[in-house]
Amino acid sequence: MTIKELLKTTSHRPWNIPEESWSYYQEWNNALFLHWGVDLTELKRFVPDELEIDLFDGKPWVSLVAFTMEKIRPKYLPSFSPISDFDEINIRTYVKSKNKTGVYFLSIEGGNRLSCKIAKALSELPYRYSKIKRSGTMYSSFNPVFSDQMHLDYKIGEELNEKTSLDKWLTERYALFQDTKISINQFEIHHIEWPLFDLDFKEIEIDYPRFKNLLSNTPDRKQYSTGVQVIAWDKKIIKK
Repeated sequence: MTIKELLKTTSHRPWNIPEESWSYYQEWNNALFLHWGVDLTELKRFVPDELEIDLFDGKPWVSLVAFTMEKIRPKYLPSFSPISDFDEINIRTYVKSKNKTGVYFLSIEGGNRLSCKIAKALSELPYRYSKIKRSGTMYSSFNPVFSDQMHLDYKIGEELNEKTSLDKWLTERYALFQDTKISINQFEIHHIEWPLFDLDFKEIEIDYPRFKNLLSNTPDRKQYSTGVQVIAWDKKIIKK
């Protein structure tokens, strides 16, 4: 799909795309979604007070999304694969700010040290480097600083032709909110609706000591996606 076609595919969105010109293109490919319903009191420890935790049927959720970032680039520059392509793991929850819903990252790991430094400097998102290996249906990571580790051996099933309301609530998010030392930043994004498939695991080990009360080896819900093309806009400061 061309970028022009992508920007015109908007009927699935909860609000219109920004009027301002977009800033970055990227692709989020071969994504593994793992989701847990969690305790609200425990989750509040990790989310700034300025953001309201979003709930589905009265319950908060946390997700781990492991994927491959590809072709990330500024609008007027080509991608450069040694920096533009890398494996990434997000641990995120779901939040609200004013009239928009989005995600908030508890953790972002990238498998390329230089890419993490550049992404963190440009976006102020909490990128950190982890040793990540992906091959076939195996996805593993290790971070010696935080003693975080993950190992997944997975199997992809049939496409979900009928998504539940929870499936869409967990995956269709078009804004990101993130705190810094001095502000809350908002990022707008756009992509088509995620194509989702059944996902099962032959092996699963998830050990993030900081989030031991949020994540376990038995996610409540899980999906696979071939991926989406993503357009992103520059950050906006919404709170100081």
